[in-house]
Order: sequence, then structure tokens, then C-alpha cells
Amino acid sequence: MRRVVAVIFILLVSCVCTTTGQTCEEHCGKHFASCSCHPTCASLKNCCADYKEYCVSTSPYSGSILGGTDILVLDAYFNSSSQIVCRFDNKISTVGYVDADGRGHCISPLLYETGWVPLHISPDNGTTFNRAGSWFSVHTGKLDSQFKAILVNSTKWQYYGTPNVGGTLQMTWNTSLVNAAKVNIELWGYRETGEPYSEYWQGEWQYLYSLAKDHPNSGAFSFVPKPAEDGFSTWELGSVRVSSSIYSEGMKNVEAAWTEDHALAWHLEEKFRQNSAAWALEKCLAWDQLENQLPNFLSEIIDCPCTLAQARADTGRFHTDYGCDIEKGSVCTYHPGSVHCVRAIQASPKYAAGQQCCYDSTGAQVLTADSIGGSTPDRAHDWGSPPYKKPPRIPGQSHWVYDVLSFYYCCLWSDHCQYYFKHRPSSDCRRYQSPSSAVVFGDPHFITFDGVSYSFNGKGEYTLVVSEQKQLVIQGRTETVDGERTTLPLSKFCFCLYSTDVIWTLLGNMINATKLTSVAMREASSDIVEVRLGGALNGLEVLQNQQTLSFAEQSWMDLHGVFVFAPTSTNVTVMFPSGAGVEVRLRDVTMTTTVLLPEEFKGSTLGLLGKMNGDAKDDLVFSTGQLVQNHSDPVELFNFGASWAVLNTSALFTYDSEYLLNTYYYKPRHDDNFVPVFSVPEDPDDPLTGQAAQICSGEGSQFCRYDILVGRSPQMGNATRVSFQSHVSLVNDLKPVLSCGWIQPPSNGKKHGTTYLQGAKVQFSCDKGYTLRGSAERICQENSRWSGEETSCVAPSNVPGIVAGSVIGALALIVIITTIVLRSRKQKRKTADSEEEVENEGL
Repeated sequence: MRRVVAVIFILLVSCVCTTTGQTCEEHCGKHFASCSCHPTCASLKNCCADYKEYCVSTSPYSGSILGGTDILVLDAYFNSSSQIVCRFDNKISTVGYVDADGRGHCISPLLYETGWVPLHISPDNGTTFNRAGSWFSVHTGKLDSQFKAILVNSTKWQYYGTPNVGGTLQMTWNTSLVNAAKVNIELWGYRETGEPYSEYWQGEWQYLYSLAKDHPNSGAFSFVPKPAEDGFSTWELGSVRVSSSIYSEGMKNVEAAWTEDHALAWHLEEKFRQNSAAWALEKCLAWDQLENQLPNFLSEIIDCPCTLAQARADTGRFHTDYGCDIEKGSVCTYHPGSVHCVRAIQASPKYAAGQQCCYDSTGAQVLTADSIGGSTPDRAHDWGSPPYKKPPRIPGQSHWVYDVLSFYYCCLWSDHCQYYFKHRPSSDCRRYQSPSSAVVFGDPHFITFDGVSYSFNGKGEYTLVVSEQKQLVIQGRTETVDGERTTLPLSKFCFCLYSTDVIWTLLGNMINATKLTSVAMREASSDIVEVRLGGALNGLEVLQNQQTLSFAEQSWMDLHGVFVFAPTSTNVTVMFPSGAGVEVRLRDVTMTTTVLLPEEFKGSTLGLLGKMNGDAKDDLVFSTGQLVQNHSDPVELFNFGASWAVLNTSALFTYDSEYLLNTYYYKPRHDDNFVPVFSVPEDPDDPLTGQAAQICSGEGSQFCRYDILVGRSPQMGNATRVSFQSHVSLVNDLKPVLSCGWIQPPSNGKKHGTTYLQGAKVQFSCDKGYTLRGSAERICQENSRWSGEETSCVAPSNVPGIVAGSVIGALALIVIITTIVLRSRKQKRKTADSEEEVENEGL
């Protein structure tokens, strides 16, 4: 009955809306004169009556790139005869269904891209697609384990058939992911065909064969694998799918649970099991020959940061590699000896290559020339890159084909890493340049890219950073500290009637102070990303093109021209293709916003965060081009800040409440009527003076004191202190580090030490029977060169023995010759004497 009533109601609403011409059917995102189909309509309370029916949301809103997720369409109802077809990315259709409650369901398809894709829903078997929404496709490595099938002991699966690895394999899954009593367990393979870097280069997933049919949906399956037949063993990368037995084997885009893609060692040919090392070496050598023919991508990838501290601080260009995360126990399967790895966020421009940088427990970069666990570049970025869909930009799988399987061939299944590292050598950090950082915090205090600190307490919307060259714009909105404070003139109070504490409380309610409450940003034609204080002031809210994003299911989002990472409700990082990064942190009830810009922005920035050129003297420039003359003059600084009020035509913010419309949208973006307190009041009778003295000390204490004594909030003052100290630590972590580069060990000797930064010492020794020449110890100097002389190990010299032997031999030869000559002469004399005797006798 409930379903029938709901359907009748929707039909009536649709009829009314159509009659008045104000329906959201096929008009999502638009505004009408009397109602709206725009996402802001919900908070503005001006949605058209059928807004939720046609501009749909789903649960879940995200799922695996491999597809198979059952998606519930929220707030939209269908009749029992509806034939639902769901179209993803404007071209891939899947068959949905209507449940017993009249709610529509879609099944997500296999995609070759991550991020948001359009979703359109047809109730009439594809004749009309009148409902619109979106779907978020997720890289398998970033998908939470509860939404995928799990390989129990995945290492065993991927080493199966190598020496001493065999037996039974097991997998598990959440039975709710597949709504069926019995399931099929299927193997799907992935491969890439066509000439690399040509228009014919394609990636494809294909059903191979079933491991089990009509298996009870118990959430577990085990088997003893056999070498694949019918040529399927040539597929070396794949995933196992669990789907309902009601579907024919290999049917695409049905409800399913997938394992992560993995190396299919367990189904490879018998030849692999007989001698896995020889089989792998043959594959490794073939890959080596292929790499020799492919373009060299190494020159266009970014260099690694020199230290772990730099790598974790440079959040605009590098992000934690999920396969080696120090926050999750440093389980670094492919990088033994490392404790943490990061990946370059952006793929290289031409070849879509990636960079991976790994570090040991000392914070030093690990190089492949020293360790199998070293940093490695990637021909295909693991996370893919826009526009995705074709190699080498397909998320996950392209990386597997060109960078991971080859690592198995050369390093894991055989011991010939020299071939792999010839094509995937670590890049050291000699060309790495740290980004510059600037910050806004507290009752807005600013530290520019060149280190100038000041306060600007205006109320309005202002340009924090603008770079015409890089087409980057970052804007900030400030509001009064309490949001709804009204000031009354002092004459309204008769202070003589009140105690000191009451007087200070009244004064506290009258002091004007502001804080940053929203930051909006865009680079070139990217989506507009806004990060603002949530309504309850206990979390941050992220908006994409004026629509609120939920991070309940995913902490990482690929948007158009920008990435957003929000691991918690108080921590958001925005990353642009230029390498610019914006970190927003919520501390107490104040936002701290840090902007990181790479060296390429040098000389191109203006705004409240200054001119980034290394010269503090010209940092603060009015929007008119005039320099601030006195950085200590609060009035001039206030006028400087006011000059950077955004224009109505260029504002990036969302105005989705009457308060925001009336306070900012319909008024000048700088409130001329709001005049802040420019200096910290010094009054020993102020009850907050003691707390200020206790909380605020050391460098930056003036900001902390201001927020306590002017903002009347010890909590804000403490948050300001923490933010200032965090910025100091960030600047320290990002300080340039000199590297002398990798140094080679001598032949027939050893090198002791694998750190190559300024001050590092590397020692050398020789194998037994060899002598060290050159320097036994070399130090990385401040000129980025190694001290001493090149080291070598040589065999012991035997020249004296040879000379002595030669002399003795020569003397012996002389003696022999002399002896022969003397004997010869003696013999001749004897012969002559004999002849003389004979002659005498004859006479």
C-alpha cells in the first residue's frame, strides 16, 4: 500500500510540475523563477517539488572500478512494471530492477576510469533517461576491504608454484555483496593489446573460466589450483569474481564481489611449476627487450624528495602509497627495508608515467642501486591519469602490466633484478626543489610565502592567492567570531553597577574579531572546490561546484582537474595538476589553511599571501600594484587586505543560505562598516591576561595573545599557537637538503653507508687479497660533491718478485753460458793436445 501511495503522489507531483513548466525532469542543476533544481535548493528551501525524484542520490555512491555494486536510488519510486536501465558515463548501460518497496536499483558496470561519472536512469527500458545523478568509480587498491572479496594470504596466491609454495588457496567475501543463495566463482583476466603509445593500444577484461558453479554463498571458497588449460595460462593478471548463479558464466555487469587484481601465478602453465625461476627469467628477458624499444619516460618525471619529512610535507605533489604506509604498520611487500613510500600525485604529461619514492627508518631515501626495496619510477602511474580509459592511463591495470608483473618476473620469481632496475632506476633528489608554504590561521593571521607575518581582521571575501600565469585562484571568506554578534555602544552600559568580571564579559561581547570560515579554489578549468566550516562547527564541509561531497565511503576523490583527500572531518587536502596544494585543518572552531606552491610559481603570485619571489620587502602589494610601505602599521595593512576583496563576478563561493546571501552575495565583498581592534589591549585587570601569559609564549606569541585578549577565547588562542608551531615545523621539514648523489662501491670491495645527503659519511673496504686505493671514507660536502678521491680495490703488486726472479734467472743463464763456454774451451784444448801427441808419436 505504501508503495502505491508513493507512486500516486509522484505522478500527481509530476503532473502539477509539468503543467506549470517547473519540473526537474531533465533539468537538474538549473534554476527557475519560482523554484530550483540546483543542489543548493535543499538548504535554500526552494527546490521544485519533484527535485529528489529526478535529481537522484544513491546509496552507496561509490564502488569498485570493476563494477558489480548494487546501487539503491534514493527518494525515487517506480511502479512494478518499470524496466530500469542505468546508463553510466553516457554510454555504458546495465539492467536494473525494482524491489518490493518500489525502489529502483542499478548495477555498476566495469569501467576503465576512476572518479565521478554521470548516471542516468530510464524507467522504460531505455526509451527515456529522465533521472540524473552520478557514480564514483574507485581504484581497487583504494577500496575498503569490506566491499571486495579477499584473497587469504595473497602472497601465497601470487607465489603459487614457486619452490615450496603450494596446497590449498582460500578466499572470503561479505555475503551481503551478492544477493543470492548460490554463486559462481569465476576467473577474469586483464591484458593490453596493440602497439604501445599508438591509437590501437587497448586494455580489456575478459572472462576466462569458472573455478566453481552453484557454490553456496557462504562467504568462503577454497580450492587446490591446477595449471590452466586451453591457453588460458597465458593470462598473467586477473581477478576472481563472485556472482549469482542465476546469471550465465561470464555475463558482464551483474551484481558481484571482486578480489583485487593480482599476479595469476596459481594458474600458470606446468612449465612454471617445474622451474619457476627459469620460466620467469625468460619472461624477464623478453620484457627487457620490449623496454629497449619503448620511449624513455624517465626524463619527464619529478624527482623524489630527499627525506621522508620532505615527502610527507610536500602534500601538493606527493601522497602516501597505500602499499607502504608508516601509519598502517609499514607492510611494504614490494619494498622490503622501507618503512614508507609516497607516489607523485600527477602522472607525467606525455607518457602518463609515475614516480614512487621510498624511505627507510632513518628517513633517508632508499635507492634501487643499494636495495631491492628502493624507490622506483613507473611507466604507468598506478592511479591512472585523465582521461583514463586507454593504456597507459587505465588505473591500476596498466601499472600492473608494465611495472608490477615485470617485477615478479625479474625480482620475485627469479633473482635477476639487474634487468628490472636497468629500466626502473631510482631517481635521487639532486633536482628536487621543495615547495614554498604560506598560511592563514586564527583571528586571521597571515604568514606569506616569503615569511612576512601580519594580521588582517577584515570581514568579507578576499583573494588569498592569484596566479594569472598558472591560472590558480584561492579565495577566503572571513566572518565574525561568533557569527551573529551585535555591538552596542559603550554609553548603553553603566559599568559602575557591575563587577569587574561582568564588565569584561560585556566588553568581550562587544569586541569585533573575525576568523576564516571558508576557502574556495580553482585552477584553470578545474572543478571549483570549497572547504568551509560545517554548520555545527565540529567538522569541515567540502563542496564541488556548489554541491556538498560526502567522504563517508571514500577519503580520496578524483574530480575534474583536481584531487581531494579528506581522511577525517577536520583534515582536507586539495591537489592541483600544477603541484599546488591546499591543506585545510580544523582546530577548535577555527580553520587553518596552508598553501604549498612549487618553484614554478615563483614571481607569479599576488594576494594576501604575498608575492612569492624570495624577497620579503616586496611581499605585500595592494591589488592596485602599490607596495605596503610599513608592515607594522595595522591601518595600512587593513587597507591592503581590503583592496583584495573579490569581485562579485569572480567569487567562487557557494551561497546556499539566507545568511550567506544577505551577508556576502547581495553586499560588497568587504564590509566597510566592520572595523576590528588593531592592537592587543594591555590591562592587568583583564581576567584573561593570566591565561594568555600561560598559553602564549615564544615566537608567534603575539598572535596567540591577540586571539585570547581580543577574540576573548583561550581556546582560539591555543589553536592559534598550535597552528603557528605546525607551520614552523612544516617550513623546517621543507628546508632544502643538499645531496651528493649515489656513490658506487668499488669493484672487489664494499660500501658502508647508503645516505648521500650533506654531512653523510660513506666508508669503503676491499675484499680479502685486494688493496684499497683512493679514499677509505668520503663525506658529502656543502658544494654537493664528495670529498676525497675515487676509491678502488686492486690486486696486490708482485713487481719485486718478478724483478728478483728475472735477476736470478739472468744470473743463472750467465753461469750456464759461462760454464758451457769454459767446458767447450777445455774440450777444445783436450782435443788439440791429443792430436799433438798422435802427431809426435808418428814422428
